[in-house]
Amino acid sequence: MSEIIKTEAVVLSKFNYGDTSSIATFYTEDSGKLSAIIKGGRSSKSTIGRAVDPINHLQIIFYKKDTRDLQFLSGVEIINHFPRLKENLNSMKFSHAIIELVKNLSPEGEPNKKLFKGIVRILSLIDSSNEKPEILFGRFFLFFVGEIGYKLVLDKCSVCKSDNLANKNLGYNYDNGLLCEKCSMERMNNYKISPELFYYLACLNTNNSIGSVKDKTIEDANNFFDTYLKFHIADFKGIQSFKTL
Repeated sequence: MSEIIKTEAVVLSKFNYGDTSSIATFYTEDSGKLSAIIKGGRSSKSTIGRAVDPINHLQIIFYKKDTRDLQFLSGVEIINHFPRLKENLNSMKFSHAIIELVKNLSPEGEPNKKLFKGIVRILSLIDSSNEKPEILFGRFFLFFVGEIGYKLVLDKCSVCKSDNLANKNLGYNYDNGLLCEKCSMERMNNYKISPELFYYLACLNTNNSIGSVKDKTIEDANNFFDTYLKFHIADFKGIQSFKTL
């Protein structure tokens, strides 16, 4: 028996199905991640098909049946399509990286309202904030990995528990975690953390404002995030949006 569900959702992806239909994946407020078919969604006359576009924030109506993997979408209403975001290639790149992470790494059918609100908020900030989208991506990344069980601990050495880490050359060991200057000389380092990179990561982690930061430092941080996930999640092949947009 089908249940009619009305909920807010962010579109994570959409692709063609058959001759006239589409299949979209959503992260919804009340049902978590799910996929639904849009019958006739590729027609120019389909208001549902036009509204369901990756990144869009919608209110959707679908028929839910627990025994099937693919639900049936019956109605949509656009809440926000983030017009400013879509006019900027760099904003699009990091917005797609965000929805790619959610699509590939969040569990199917497990609602997480905190995560849903976080996705909507970060897309809204990329659309309207003066902060660089690559910095906003970093803020979301640390929030997201905590929500899916891979939290990065960045406030103390994982070995000796020292929190005197500022202005030091640190290391990161993927098995142990962050290493202070002394411990990093005694253990294997998978990634070197410069004082500038640590300052930047610490600001992201505490959600503090970031002053002047070099593009190279931001790039190093995003590379660190990518390799961190590759190490901890066996099937993760890297953030493809960084390469294609």
